[in-house]
Amino acid sequence: MRDILEWIYGFVGNYGIAVVIFTMLIRGVLTPLEVISRKGMRRMQAIQPKLNALQKKYANDKVRLQQKQQELMQKEHYNPLSGCLPLLLQWPILFIMFYAMRDVAANNIIKQCFTFLQGETPVYEPFLWIKNVFMADSPFKSAAVDVTSMISAGAKEWQAVLATLNESQIGLMVENIRNAVPAAAGLEVSEIFNFSNTSAVRTTVETYLYPALQQIPAYQTQIAAVPGWQNVSFLLFSVTLYKQFNGLLILPILSGVTQVMMTKLNPSMQQPDAGAQSQQNNTMSNFMKYFFPLFSVFICLSSNAGFALYWCAINVFATGQSILINKYLDMKEARVAAEGSVK
Repeated sequence: MRDILEWIYGFVGNYGIAVVIFTMLIRGVLTPLEVISRKGMRRMQAIQPKLNALQKKYANDKVRLQQKQQELMQKEHYNPLSGCLPLLLQWPILFIMFYAMRDVAANNIIKQCFTFLQGETPVYEPFLWIKNVFMADSPFKSAAVDVTSMISAGAKEWQAVLATLNESQIGLMVENIRNAVPAAAGLEVSEIFNFSNTSAVRTTVETYLYPALQQIPAYQTQIAAVPGWQNVSFLLFSVTLYKQFNGLLILPILSGVTQVMMTKLNPSMQQPDAGAQSQQNNTMSNFMKYFFPLFSVFICLSSNAGFALYWCAINVFATGQSILINKYLDMKEARVAAEGSVK
């Protein structure tokens, strides 16, 4: 997935645009599964009244109820997995994309960190209102890398990016680190840049790299806070509003809105008189209606803007796709009904 994303980036030259194009490709590949899922949902809606009747009739005989339900589904040629399985198969792709974007972001975050350590300001990867697509879309996040994003990068990524630098670049970083962090004055280069494992990365970042960054003028300019808005407490949280903020919270909010739109296009298949078990299912369904939008906002707040853009784009394209598929199935069912009435 990462290779495909970077291949697209090689043509368009912007990761934001590359993510949107990549999302369109993903939705195109998933279209057959989406059609199967929609057909399964409609079939379930059609036989739901009959299932409800069986639940009422055999409410006190669970074994008999299960047997009758299986007989009904066989008679109606309905597979219970036809509605949900295609949707479940899409989740691995979402997580794969998360890790792909994390790898791409880690590589670029490390490059930006090393650029700062050389006393220069890196050129960010922008997208519309977002200054740095590899940081979160939020006015409470600086466009510059922070300690959290640096620690989240893996040891292999740090080693790989460090290997691309020449002796002059490494020497300049070492000089700046030793000048800013007294504890690094007597250390060898390999000790300062120890990225042997995850624990070593955290120690190196927190002990040497980030303290050095905080003493570099170019970085200080990037993380300057708006006067009166540094470490402001809101309930359980403490936030800082940056002069060079990275975004406007548009993608996290949009993720929640688009998730609600998707929920509206997937109405509950349960009926009001569906019985105790179905009432329980309804309660769970109502919970998920609120949970997923809030979960989307949380994920996009805590992830880089590139992944948040992917999340929003996949929701938008999926919503449009659902509308078109529903219209197609409506037309198909109307045509079948018309042909049946003629016969």
